[in-house]
Amino acid sequence: MSQAYTIVIADDHPLVRSAIRQAISDDLAEASFSEAASLEEAVATLSEGGDADLLLLDIHMPGMNGLTGLCFLRAEYPAIPIAMISASTDPRLIRQAMDYGAAGFIPKSAPMADIRSAVRALLAGDRSLPEMENLPETTKEDAALAMKLSNLTPQQIRVLTMVSEGKLNKQIAYDLDISEATVKSHVSAILQKLGVNSRTQAVILANRLVVEDPAREVPDVET
Repeated sequence: MSQAYTIVIADDHPLVRSAIRQAISDDLAEASFSEAASLEEAVATLSEGGDADLLLLDIHMPGMNGLTGLCFLRAEYPAIPIAMISASTDPRLIRQAMDYGAAGFIPKSAPMADIRSAVRALLAGDRSLPEMENLPETTKEDAALAMKLSNLTPQQIRVLTMVSEGKLNKQIAYDLDISEATVKSHVSAILQKLGVNSRTQAVILANRLVVEDPAREVPDVET
C-alpha cells in the first residue's frame, strides 16, 4: 500500500497540473493533491491545508517573479521540500534554483516515468535533478546572494519584491496593510542584510532572481 502523501501542484496551466497529478496518482494511489494557479493560491493552500509533503512549483506562474517566489516560500515554509517545474532546462537556472533552496528541478518535457521517479526521490528526502553533464558550479555571486537572501524574513522578501516593482513605501504599506513606518523599517533591514546602501542597489540584486520565460504557450507534457 502506498503512503498517504500530501502533494501540492502549483502551475498556471490546468492541463499541466492535470497531467502531473495523473502521473503521480498512478504511482502513489493513496496520495492526496491540492492545486494552485499562482503564488498567492499556493500560499493559501499551504496555509490552510496543514503540512504538505512536497510542493511542485512552476517558475513562471503569476506572482513568482522568477526565483523570488521560491525564496519567499523557503522562508515561509522551511520544512516543505520544493521542486521547481519548468519548461526551461537552462543549466544555470537549475543551479540557481538549487542554490536558492529548491530540493529538485523537474523539466516539464521529462517523460512521466522520470517525473514519477523524481517525486519518489523527493518524498524520500533526496534531491532530484535532470541528468546533464554541464551543470555549472555555483558562482561566488550566486552563493553570496543566496546567503544574504536566506537572512530575509518572508515579509522582507515581500517588501523587496514590491520595491523591485517600483512601488513607493505608501503603496507597499497599503498592499500589505501595515504602516509606512513599518515599511521603512523593513527596507532598512533589507538594505543591511543585503549589504547595500540604497533601494536601487537592492533592486539590482533582486533582479538577478528574474527568470526569462522561454514560452507562454502550454508546454508539451508527455503522457
